[in-house]
Amino acid sequence: MRTIRTVAELRAALAEPRRGGKTIGLVPTMGSLHDGHLALIRAARDAADHVVVSLFVNPAQFNDSADLAAYPRDEHRDAGLAHEAGADLLFAPSTDEIYPPGFTTQVRVAGPLTETLEGAHRGADHFHGVTTVVTKLLNMVGPDVALFGQKDAQQALVIQRLAADLDLPARIEVVPTVREPDGLALSSRNVRLDPQDRRRALALSAALRAAESELREHGTTDAEALSAAARAAMTPFDVEPEYLALVDPEDLRPVGSVDQDTLLAVAAHVGPVRLIDNTILTPNGGAER
Repeated sequence: MRTIRTVAELRAALAEPRRGGKTIGLVPTMGSLHDGHLALIRAARDAADHVVVSLFVNPAQFNDSADLAAYPRDEHRDAGLAHEAGADLLFAPSTDEIYPPGFTTQVRVAGPLTETLEGAHRGADHFHGVTTVVTKLLNMVGPDVALFGQKDAQQALVIQRLAADLDLPARIEVVPTVREPDGLALSSRNVRLDPQDRRRALALSAALRAAESELREHGTTDAEALSAAARAAMTPFDVEPEYLALVDPEDLRPVGSVDQDTLLAVAAHVGPVRLIDNTILTPNGGAER
């Protein structure tokens, strides 16, 4: 696996596989790789002939400078893990390479996809930062397929809308959430949890399981009742949700009843760490997390 730091080097490195008719897969990351990222890389390995993993902590999507400063960084470790998972290229640019002096352009997706849930609590500029950097990465790499995780369900929807609206040729694939054995969704932020907060962090997956159980075992489809069950499951962990919402999984509009597939999304602060999680509730009482 090669590590490349400039757009010019990236395009030169991809010219040969393209000439050979090879398909290109892209896995955008901010580093601090875990098994969720590695699942994306392995899925890219299955979907494409040549796999590019980008490693860039994007300052434009952070609304909290302290959160940006605390984001874990270890390129040497990440490079080894990406190589083992099957990456061919690691694109690890500097901030100036992505946002050179004089950079003033922003790519925005408007409406509920960026204004609700994460957008309401982190600000819509968070997603504007995401869509700008993803557009740049898609243009830099020119992949046939780009892969994102279901844990960031709203982000995946935003990027799918971005690609559709701008006629970007890359196929956007979403890979299921990877979890610890006890149910905690893998996240780069998990390493910042102390042992006590690590136990409390199970509140999020407990909320999802409670709603799934209420739907499956009792046939409850009322959104308020399902939300109440999910919130109640978080109480023993002494965690209060920042938001907990049942929404349409295509446009994120609130639903009153689970009479079709419904996204249950939750966010909460556990100690100093902000975590998110989600599941898809199905009207027959099942669930897919």
